[in-house]
Amino acid sequence: MSDFPTTARVVIIGGGVVGTSTLYHLAKEGWKDCVLLEKNELTAGSTWHAAGNCPNFSSSWAVMNMQRYGLEMYRTLGKDVDYPMNYHVTGALRLAHSKERMMEFERVMSMGAYQGLDMGMLTPEECKDYNPFMEVHDLEGALWDPLDGDIDPAQLTQALAKGARDNGGRIERFCPVEGLDRDGDEWIVKTPKGEIRAQYVVNCAGYYAQRVGEMFKPFGGRTVPMVVMSHQYFLTGQLPELEAWTKEKGHKMPMIRDVDISYYLRQDKSGLNLGPYERNCKAHWVTPEDPMPEDFSFQLYPDDLERLEFYIEDAMERVPLLGQGGVERNINGPIPYAPDGLPMIGPMPGVKNAFEGHSFTFGIAQGGGAGKVLAEWIMHGETELDMWAVDPRRYTDYTDHDHCLSKALETYGHEYAMHFPHHEWPAGRDKKLSPNHAALQSSGAQFGAYNGWERANWFAKDGDDTSEESTQTWDRNGPWSVRIKEEVEAVRDHAGVLDMPGFSRYALSGEGAAEWLRGQTSGALPKVGRMNLAYFTDSRGRILTEMTVIRWGEDDFWLMTAAVALWHDFELLKGRMPADSSLSLTDITNDWSTHIVTGPAARDILAGMTDGDLAATWMSIQDATVAGKAAKLFRVSFAGELGWEVHTKFDESPAVYDAIIAAGAKPFGMYALNSMRIEKGYRTWKGDLSTDYTMLEAGLDRWVKLDKPQDFIGKAALAAQAKEGIKKRFVTMTVEAGDQDAPYMSTVYHNGEVVGETTSGDWGYRIGKSVALGTIRADLAVAGTELEINIFGRMCRATVQPDAPLWDPQNERLRA
Repeated sequence: MSDFPTTARVVIIGGGVVGTSTLYHLAKEGWKDCVLLEKNELTAGSTWHAAGNCPNFSSSWAVMNMQRYGLEMYRTLGKDVDYPMNYHVTGALRLAHSKERMMEFERVMSMGAYQGLDMGMLTPEECKDYNPFMEVHDLEGALWDPLDGDIDPAQLTQALAKGARDNGGRIERFCPVEGLDRDGDEWIVKTPKGEIRAQYVVNCAGYYAQRVGEMFKPFGGRTVPMVVMSHQYFLTGQLPELEAWTKEKGHKMPMIRDVDISYYLRQDKSGLNLGPYERNCKAHWVTPEDPMPEDFSFQLYPDDLERLEFYIEDAMERVPLLGQGGVERNINGPIPYAPDGLPMIGPMPGVKNAFEGHSFTFGIAQGGGAGKVLAEWIMHGETELDMWAVDPRRYTDYTDHDHCLSKALETYGHEYAMHFPHHEWPAGRDKKLSPNHAALQSSGAQFGAYNGWERANWFAKDGDDTSEESTQTWDRNGPWSVRIKEEVEAVRDHAGVLDMPGFSRYALSGEGAAEWLRGQTSGALPKVGRMNLAYFTDSRGRILTEMTVIRWGEDDFWLMTAAVALWHDFELLKGRMPADSSLSLTDITNDWSTHIVTGPAARDILAGMTDGDLAATWMSIQDATVAGKAAKLFRVSFAGELGWEVHTKFDESPAVYDAIIAAGAKPFGMYALNSMRIEKGYRTWKGDLSTDYTMLEAGLDRWVKLDKPQDFIGKAALAAQAKEGIKKRFVTMTVEAGDQDAPYMSTVYHNGEVVGETTSGDWGYRIGKSVALGTIRADLAVAGTELEINIFGRMCRATVQPDAPLWDPQNERLRA
């Protein structure tokens, strides 16, 4: 093992917790010929010394599952690899200063129950039973998380490294990567010690990930969307009172997370460690005047405690003991931030056989699970659980430096923020604008960002409160609700138009294109001149994506999908094409824009401006002119009314939009569309449609053709599941919901037992009811079954509905 390796199956660049965890999981699964290259000593998370906090709960199943797995792994890791580890499960008190925060905690507790985690809600006085050193007079309450704690990061990294080595993995220290090259399908990794040829390369370079990412640009890579932030915390001197309490109780003081003020406070030996996420935060290495050094190992930024003054004073009022210890040591080090604060784990966009595992803001908490996920991606090309929330392909071409910097500052300064359903974060916006953006603004549009595209969520009128503060509520009703109702009623009773730029669309053509598509999708293709939905599944029959297939000719197609799926779905298609394929696949997303014209008067509105055949049937497609511009008319409506999608060249969209408005269509937004689609039971990608569910579990049986000759990926798994039966099933439920609708990932109960989860929920303005979509235990998926959904701590009665749309169940209106 002393000779430098010249070949490897996998080369991992970077030796923090995530890199060593990935090597450990690969080696455990028998991939012994894998090498980790570390620039210096093996370090944890960052080159500055911090103890990780486990876990940090997120609104994503992906992150929660990843952290849960890591916690379970850490409990036995020391014994498993025979390496000593200090892992203190202290529990944590998450403090609430408001009713809204208590509601969020109730939601988190319910989500934890779905995963078998036993958390609890506390009154202010009950908090003192866990931590007698704190003041509680101004609190609403707290969430008790019994599994939170801290771990020695150096020991964790060394334990993972030992486990990896014992299983055949190799670690080369003091071996920076100087460059990359390719020879056919092989990577050539260049180092001062020599070159390594490898099948796969993984960027686990921590806060140097963007610099390493530049090496992949000649092979299709992009600038990694991240910024390095300054995270500062300090340690007090030893506190005799805390030392005595610890000896008496036999355990450390439970951590305090004051999420409304934005800091954590935990015990470190017999002192305290205070770490704020300050609003007046600071990024480093973002200007030419402050370049990233070649090597920042074991270094820190200069102290800047003045920036933390407010948080220190607040924490001392909360725990007066903090003020008695003084500042013994201050640590101010680098921490990487992606725009949304979540890591990037998975395939590297645009680069074959390359992966990413970096930008961890909670690397210790997430590292154990992240290594498992990365190992799954590398070995199998898919993961056990849906990991879209951390997939690097969730970011596309809008993430320039300005966007990444402004979002990192916003996200860091609101690390513990509540994410309300009608709140839009303001930083990093206006990256992609519709050609009708100014017209929408003049009509009162309130915008949301969809893969960087600004789309109208709702339209305000004079006097409506459009402040950011007005959206900081979990309630359904706000200034937007009366306007959404008006927009829905306009579509229901007359006609509306939704300006919708950013549909991801690809042109597929070439001899054999149709047969190739048949072999990729679970169902059938449309006839020429028609369109339909198609589903792509993984090896287990789980939903990778949904695309609309538009067939212009025998082997001439458009494939359309969600805006945010732009890179994911393109790579899915491209990656499945044979290397010697003569097929042509082109991304034409930016060439076109779309108007959805829908409602009973849609035909009359379009009749005066188009030469198209408006008597053409549902799911038909045609070329036409609209308002004098070349257009493509698709007879389809996601709102569930008579309607068309009008597709025009991007720059010609304004003339068409103006003509549609002039003909009497009322502009409506994404919130109204969401309300209407949920009444129809229409699914959304990565909400209702994800790799957490197979096609059969998702209730998409009619798009599965097990009798077709093509052996599509996942066919065998679906055939086996069809024979054995499913354990959970997708349903539509009406809910006695009160003031809030069921958010994504609400837990569903039957007779007090957890039986499922919601995938989306909203108020149906046409039916006058709250609606939730979700999956439940299959034997309960019978119309009329009574269930309960935990909505922010209230158990709300829900009723399973028949397998048909709630609005216009016979689809008579949309086929009129």
